[in-house]
Order: sequence, then C-alpha cells, then structure tokens
Amino acid sequence: MSSSRRAALLSALLLGLPLTAGAQPRPPPAATPAATTQERTIRVEGRGEAKAAPDEAFIDLAVETQAPTAQAASDANAKKMEKVLAALVQAGLVRKDIETNNYAVYPDYAPNPRGDAAPKQVGYRVSNNVHVHVRDLNRVGPFLDVALKAGANRVDSVSFGLSKPETVRDAALRDAVERARQSGQVLAAALGVKLGAVLDASTISEPVRVFPLMRSAMAQSAEDSAASTPIQPKEQTVEATVTVIFAIDAGK
Repeated sequence: MSSSRRAALLSALLLGLPLTAGAQPRPPPAATPAATTQERTIRVEGRGEAKAAPDEAFIDLAVETQAPTAQAASDANAKKMEKVLAALVQAGLVRKDIETNNYAVYPDYAPNPRGDAAPKQVGYRVSNNVHVHVRDLNRVGPFLDVALKAGANRVDSVSFGLSKPETVRDAALRDAVERARQSGQVLAAALGVKLGAVLDASTISEPVRVFPLMRSAMAQSAEDSAASTPIQPKEQTVEATVTVIFAIDAGK
C-alpha cells in the first residue's frame, strides 16, 4: 500500500468516514451559513375599556352571637340566622341565591384595661356569614332592611356586577385594538417607515372592577329608622389589553 493510500485511510479513520474498497475518503460536508435575514416588525400594546351600568348586586351580611358556651352561642346563632333567611325568602329572594361563605366559632375575651395580665375569657362568639345575590337592583335596599329587622347584625359589604360581562368585554377589546393600531401608526411615522400587516396579536382581558359600597361593621337596630336604606349602584368598568405585532412595509 502506497504512503498516500495509507495517509488517506488514516485520515478517514480519524474523521469517522465510511470506507469502501478502492474508494477515496470523502471530505466532511461544508458548513452552510445560517439565515441572517429577519423580518422587521413593530410591537405595540393597547389598553381599552368599556363601561356599563350594573344589573346585579351582592350583599355580604352576618349574624353574630355571644354566649358563655360555644354550644349556646351556636344555638342562638342558628335560630337568628334561620329567621333572617326566612324573612329574605318571604320578601322575594330565592333560596339558591343565598349561600354561606363563612362560619366561625371563637373564644370571646374581656379587655384588660390595665394590660398587666392575660385577657379573661368570658364566653364564645359565633359568626355566620352569608353571600346574597340580588338580581333586581331596586330591591337591594329593601332586602337589607328586611335582614336587619330579622336579626342580622353585621353588613360587611354591598357590591355590584354585570350578569353578562362578555358583551362589555368585546367593546373593551375593540377599543384596545384601535388604541394599539394608533400607537403603531405613530411609532411608524416617527421612525420614517410604513406600517404593514398584522403578524400576531394576543390579549389579556381584565376582570370586571367590583366597586363595594361599605357599610358600618355593626348594623344599627331596625327600630332606629323607618326609612328604607338608599343604595346607589356604581358604573362598572371592563378593561382589556392587547399586544399587536405589525410588519414594517418593505415598500418604504
């Protein structure tokens, strides 16, 4: 075997190339350059919103009782809450629109004015919180009055919402897209280029803002006033955010 043949075989073995009888080793394939061209784009974000009058309300109210023992406090609470629920149903509220969202039993301590000793336990407190869904806003105030007269002694909040938020959300999305397009046009003009076609778009729909109408932590006695509780709902806002990627028109 000639010296040149031996050198070729050794080179093929080192490079891991297949060998065939009488064939010369093949050189490794040439590297192909990676594509360096990238489409020029403009990426913008638009934030839109739409407003609508609420058409439903939510009331969080509670019955809180205190007694020397946990069982006595629980029994008293159950009787009062059942009276509240029966009064609300009699006033026109549907049972399925009332749900318990918290029930707690905890020790009740007397405050120590001197602060030089541990507080003394004087009994137990029981709190039963219910979440009420009101579908007629004109009845929010009357339902509150009914609950208070029946024995509810805490109203935590009154909030408003939209039964079909998707309708308002569509309007918010359209507003967000229009704002994104305007931003893209302004940016393109400032850069001295022309805005092209939309290459990609994505969105994040924000939840409906809930505006709670806070009431005093402990409700007043129903005998304090014969007037109906006035409730003024607040306009709801739906927000949407879109991200749009435009191509830069190569014609300019």
